[in-house]
Amino acid sequence: MTDLERLWDDLPVGPAPTDRILRAARAERGGRRRALLRPTGTVLALGALAAAFVAGTHVTGGDGPGEPGDRPYGGAATGPATFSGALVAAGSCEALLEHYVDAGRELVGPWGWDGLPYLVGLGADGAIPRGGFGGAMQRNAYAPDQAKVTRSTSSDTGTNVQEAGVDEPDVVKTDGEVLYRVADGRLTSYDVSGPDVERIASVALTGMPDAEILLAGDTVVVVGEDRLLSVDVADPAAMELRSRVDLTSPVVTARQHGDDVRLVVSTGLPDLPFVQPGRRRGISQAEATRRNRAVVADTTIADWLPRASLDRGPEEQLSDCADVAVPSATAPLGTTTVLGFTGSDVGAWDVTAIAADASTTYSSTDHLFLATTGETVDPWGCATCTSRTVGPAGDGTTQVFDLELDGIRTRYAGAGRVDGAVRDRWSMDEADGVLRLALSPTSETGTGNAVVTLRREGDELLEVGRLEGIAPGEDLTAVRWFDDLAVLVTFRQVDPLFTVDLGDPRAPRLLGELKIPGFSSYLHPLGERRLLGVGEGPVPARDGRTGWGAQVGLFDVTDLTDVRRLDTVDYPAGSWAGATADPRQLTWVPGRRTVVTVVRRGRAGYVSVLRLAEGRMSNRMVLAERGDDVDAVRLVPLAGDRVVLVTDDDASFLPLGPSAG
Repeated sequence: MTDLERLWDDLPVGPAPTDRILRAARAERGGRRRALLRPTGTVLALGALAAAFVAGTHVTGGDGPGEPGDRPYGGAATGPATFSGALVAAGSCEALLEHYVDAGRELVGPWGWDGLPYLVGLGADGAIPRGGFGGAMQRNAYAPDQAKVTRSTSSDTGTNVQEAGVDEPDVVKTDGEVLYRVADGRLTSYDVSGPDVERIASVALTGMPDAEILLAGDTVVVVGEDRLLSVDVADPAAMELRSRVDLTSPVVTARQHGDDVRLVVSTGLPDLPFVQPGRRRGISQAEATRRNRAVVADTTIADWLPRASLDRGPEEQLSDCADVAVPSATAPLGTTTVLGFTGSDVGAWDVTAIAADASTTYSSTDHLFLATTGETVDPWGCATCTSRTVGPAGDGTTQVFDLELDGIRTRYAGAGRVDGAVRDRWSMDEADGVLRLALSPTSETGTGNAVVTLRREGDELLEVGRLEGIAPGEDLTAVRWFDDLAVLVTFRQVDPLFTVDLGDPRAPRLLGELKIPGFSSYLHPLGERRLLGVGEGPVPARDGRTGWGAQVGLFDVTDLTDVRRLDTVDYPAGSWAGATADPRQLTWVPGRRTVVTVVRRGRAGYVSVLRLAEGRMSNRMVLAERGDDVDAVRLVPLAGDRVVLVTDDDASFLPLGPSAG
């Protein structure tokens, strides 16, 4: 082993000798490849998958407001949208409304939508449609010698993101010299180029109480639950509001590629004046059902499609009815709309819409995937307890729609359907045209979880490989993908980590298994041989007994047939690690071999400074915030291995200790 490899045998501080390390590792076990992981409970090493879908093109309308069905404001006109396979162009407002009404009537019962009016329009994260901005979220696929495991990274603007090269909204952004923070309806700028953090200026943001931001050049894009602002920050001392967009439907999430921004907007089932049965009302259940179906029949296209206004101008329909893609197979009813625009011109947008509730969103560097969310099988025995969608989603399948990205434009690339349920965005991944899904059980599968690989064949997304029966009766709590590997975590009473080789996506095989008490909800790679698991587990309590609290584990994944937990840090009973729900509350500083993450105990929020050396972790706790503002704490990495600690009302450099050299 070379000196460089010996250095990497502990923890890396620079680029790894990837090819040599992986070739040596494969030779040692006689296998084909290995890789790293992501969050919680069961670990699976997964191979590359193929992704794809049905072909089609998307259209942009002309400038300016128009009649219903015309697209307002943005975009250069092209020809009419075309689709094939799983997507069909609506063609007209009349045809689109007929689709909504026919499907909607089947969902109505005596108490309204499917008899469960309080569930109507729940989004991918269980958010009510008019609710908040929930996120406030080239290599050869079959070349084992090129496999790498470190794909998790902080974005150029300081956010710990799911996919390198794809930025996500946050309450803090930086260009390395100026830091921008949004809190309490104000955008504040700070100078972080010197030895101390210095406040520069702030500007009020009207009607944006729970906003998050993106940084695109000299523009800060402020994203709220149903409002969008652009702020000119060319001069951080004189920030100026530029444009405002108001939406009638909530933003599910946003993603940024370079200066191009995309919003995913979810329009659930409309809020309609349904009647309810009752003796005093003199309405039987049969009569209530009849009247409620008549209410659906009387809806207009405005009840189903989102609208927007620019700079308080007239409210216009976002998408042209003719261009809305209607799934040819049944899908959860609703509308998912994607808006693409540049940060410098938020009012000139490209629009893509699908007549389905498919708001579980994952974006790679060149594709956007939208997945439906339907019934899942609760591991404790309830077949539909975790259902989050009203509509024909109880068939035990998931539909995924593939959209190709080209600047601000989004082109329909197709769709596919698989047995099983996608729980969240972390369950999806794409690399080199391969889509990879981690699926929870449904009525169409067994009781175990599954990993599925999909590849495009013409205009279809076909299932290539499937590994079933993963941890039967266990809840899938987290997934992380790394090139030719995926790690799945499940939990019931212990945290099983399974490693699965998918070097050949058509023939996955189990490599090893590790069971430990507790579970991980977030996994973060530390180079190619170490993995950090953040979650919960049994910890010592004050009375000498064992309690339950936050826990961080350090794993050695050098040999995927024998994953080992090297060390753990236990926090007090009753504590909770913020990264388990929001990975943006964790930052890895490789130059100092240090992880900083937020841990909450009661109403106090601390920064846990974890120093790693020789397979062990030392911990130092720093009080950061109290009360409801703990969720807003961020740890922003800067050049020179510096970290800015941002709280709800302050920003300062966090002492980390000496550099690893």
